[in-house]
Amino acid sequence: MQSYTVIIGVLEMREKCFSYRDIRSRYGIGQGTVKLILDRANELGLPLADIRQMEPEKVEKAFYPPENIRRKEIPLPDYQLIYDRLTAKGSKANLFYQWVDYKKDNPDGYQYTQFVHYFHDFVEHNYGSEKVSMPVERIPGERVYIDWVGDKPELVVDPETGEIFKVHVFVTTVGVSSCIYAEIFPDERMANFIAGTVHALDYYKAVPKYLVPDNCKTAVTKHTKDEIIINASYQDLENFYDVVILPPPARKPKGKPTVEKYVQYLETWLLEELKKNIYPNFEAINRACQKIIEAINREVPKGWKYSRMDSFLRYDKPQMKTLSDGSFMLCDYKPFVHIPNNYHLLYDGHYYSVLYTYYNQPAILKATPTEIRICDKNNRLICTHKRSYNEYLKYITDDSHMPPGHLYYKEINSRDGDYYRSRAKVFGPYMVKLIDTVLHSAVHEEQTYNSCNGIIHCCDGVSRLVAEEAAKTCVTCNACRYSYFKRVLTDMLNKNSSPGSEKLPEHTNIRGKDFYK
Repeated sequence: MQSYTVIIGVLEMREKCFSYRDIRSRYGIGQGTVKLILDRANELGLPLADIRQMEPEKVEKAFYPPENIRRKEIPLPDYQLIYDRLTAKGSKANLFYQWVDYKKDNPDGYQYTQFVHYFHDFVEHNYGSEKVSMPVERIPGERVYIDWVGDKPELVVDPETGEIFKVHVFVTTVGVSSCIYAEIFPDERMANFIAGTVHALDYYKAVPKYLVPDNCKTAVTKHTKDEIIINASYQDLENFYDVVILPPPARKPKGKPTVEKYVQYLETWLLEELKKNIYPNFEAINRACQKIIEAINREVPKGWKYSRMDSFLRYDKPQMKTLSDGSFMLCDYKPFVHIPNNYHLLYDGHYYSVLYTYYNQPAILKATPTEIRICDKNNRLICTHKRSYNEYLKYITDDSHMPPGHLYYKEINSRDGDYYRSRAKVFGPYMVKLIDTVLHSAVHEEQTYNSCNGIIHCCDGVSRLVAEEAAKTCVTCNACRYSYFKRVLTDMLNKNSSPGSEKLPEHTNIRGKDFYK
């Protein structure tokens, strides 16, 4: 069973005309899984936009009904025996007929597709392909490889305090040209990893099809043969630049040979050159770094026809997308295990509302200098707020996020004397007099709002003439109170509704009760 993220990702990539191979590489899944997801999407007959709006759990159940999920009580075939039969010298064994034999002994066992899937898992796990190295085909402008240099020398010394800082070198290379970008940071935290990626794309002035980062936690939350989970921050960058994040297989450096090669190269040439000096701050060491990188990119390597920069401009950049206006803005991320029962999330001394139906669900709050964005556990946007910088604690609440009961209570509490006076005018002068008298019956007008609301509420569904008559009675009797008005109005309504209380219209064909005396 694949997660919501994988299902949506497969459908999005296929919609953008990515090949099955690209999709498999991106999510670490097999051909059969890709086909299954696409086939079930066709069966559902829903556009991708509608599927995105569904609850993640419903999407997963729609694509992987519970009855189709692998049942652990079914024994797996003896794949070692099957493998030995298939690979035996002179063997003419067929995997399909191995499955037929398996089904004879296990009539309720796995169907052929699952049988083959688990067999391939067995082969990959036990025999793999690590003994041989597959050449990597480089496609112009397709991939930008990203990594950190392993060596972290102490090259920055604060002249005032004498504090010594290690330097961390962020490096990228591109496609065919291997054009290099490098930048020095004080650490390898997410903010610097994102900043390095953004600055690299600004340097290239173009966007590739894939970004291939190292499997560090700053970029990749989880990467197994079954699942890839991209860090939420990096996922936002993916959406902003419309690029695919494609980490290489975990613990397999040959999955990104281009950048691994140049990491080693930079450890020799860049760092050794930088080690010739001590720098007062990171701005100074980055200026020196950029000069060295420019020289490396302009140099024509031995056996090459062009320099890395010329090759980039000639081969890579024409195949890359144009960089859009504006740079990606890094958010401050704050995850929440669950949304509290007051449906507000605390950030920087202020509470921001979420639709109340998300109560007790996990959420991610993303803060920019001007905006608060709140997303669900699948990084789907729920709502946005303008960020508040008030010095005192404040609740920022969207009325549409409130349950009906809370909204009604807020509405009631927001009413004042003018509101009730305007409502009274609908009925007539006696109702205006009644409401005005009630408003002046207490030391503080606010103390009478409940009574006024009760009077107006009693008139719901009542004829204006009847309500006005009841108000007249209260004013005449000098009994301008909610309780008295309610009693008078109730008596009038009961009287009007009692049998025979209504006078029959006069007509020659209507005899009336006196005719029968």
